[in-house]
Amino acid sequence: MNPGPVKSTSHYLRGFLLHIHPKKVALETLRFSLSFGLGGMAATLLLLLFITGIFQIVSYTPEIGSAYDSVKMMYGNASFNGWTRNIHYWSGNLLVIVALLHCCRVFLTGAIGAARQLNWFIGLVLLGLVLFANFSGYLLPWDQLAFWAVTIFTSMLGYIPFFGESIVELLRGGTEIGSTTLSIFYAIHTGVLPFCFVVTIIYHFWLVRKAGGLVRRQNIQDAPAVFVPAVPNLIVREAAVAFILVAAIVLFAALVDAPLAEMANPSMSPNPAKAAWFFLGFQELLMHMHPTSAIVVLPALLILCLAILPFWQDAVLPAGQWFGDRRGLTLAVWSCLASVVLTFAVVMLDEKIKTTGLDAATDIVSRGILPLLVLVLFYGAGYFLITAKMQFSRAQAVMAGFIFTLTSLSCLTIIAIWLRGPGMKLLLLFG
Repeated sequence: MNPGPVKSTSHYLRGFLLHIHPKKVALETLRFSLSFGLGGMAATLLLLLFITGIFQIVSYTPEIGSAYDSVKMMYGNASFNGWTRNIHYWSGNLLVIVALLHCCRVFLTGAIGAARQLNWFIGLVLLGLVLFANFSGYLLPWDQLAFWAVTIFTSMLGYIPFFGESIVELLRGGTEIGSTTLSIFYAIHTGVLPFCFVVTIIYHFWLVRKAGGLVRRQNIQDAPAVFVPAVPNLIVREAAVAFILVAAIVLFAALVDAPLAEMANPSMSPNPAKAAWFFLGFQELLMHMHPTSAIVVLPALLILCLAILPFWQDAVLPAGQWFGDRRGLTLAVWSCLASVVLTFAVVMLDEKIKTTGLDAATDIVSRGILPLLVLVLFYGAGYFLITAKMQFSRAQAVMAGFIFTLTSLSCLTIIAIWLRGPGMKLLLLFG
């Protein structure tokens, strides 16, 4: 009985690639300017994190008495483990940025409508997983930077009404951050999250394949779209981006070590004590608004708006076209600039008012309800101005609000990282 020809490794690899990609892709979606390879970059970074994470498990000890020393020993005698940790650390931080940019790309090219609505939700879930993975891994070195960053963030969660304290106690494994907290974070980071990532990202890729690949523009001249085989046309491009990205990271990791402060000391808080950088925007917001508004209401509204966007009639940009058109690009630029100016102006004004004692109260009315009402009126007025007076489409008005909000959060993060000094004083005013 003839068993048939033996199939090569390349045959199985090709079959796997065709399971996560359509067999053929539209030629116009191969242009780099459509996606900038951000989805492939995110997948590459995840794979790099899995590999380097496995290497670190061998040498890391998830116990308070040994965790810090086990991390410090990774750098002894120019050890390979230290380089591995550097790659893991920088890849994780870069993944946050790439994942955010990828979500922005999907939104700004109208890739969230029709058959792609479910995948937009899956993408938001993946973004949440990326943030949680970085947060859970932040504590593991057990140094001052990690300990107090996690302390600050878990304290912020405590402001959530009704369930806040329960969530904090669940994450900490008690009332204080200690050995149980480290064990919980280690189990989540190395066990729960990798499984969630694998399942979710495979489903994410499958939905992209089901939708026919990347979103493409409607052909204005009604000419049929040109399709080419995914292998090698798409795969070669993705491989090139992945290899360049990996090369850049491993080189950077060889030159720049991941930060490692002194061993965690619960009795000595650094000045200033800050959350992890990807949560600093909300820590900065907490300094200007009531905790319930800053930590609960605004994030909940942001998530809700992102979730319902695909279902709001005419709120999605034309498929495959950045910003809708050239007028949309102009609107996006002005929205970004306005957000930068207004965010810095409001922060400085609020800081000055508090400093002179004119408005130091942080009660629910002055720092909670009133700012929320002002924000609602501001966005409502902006929407009316853009659609009714400036004659932009609803989708472009929504895009302007999206860019304004994201830019504002970015500015708050920048302020918290570089412009907050000892005592969390604003250096622009007190430096």
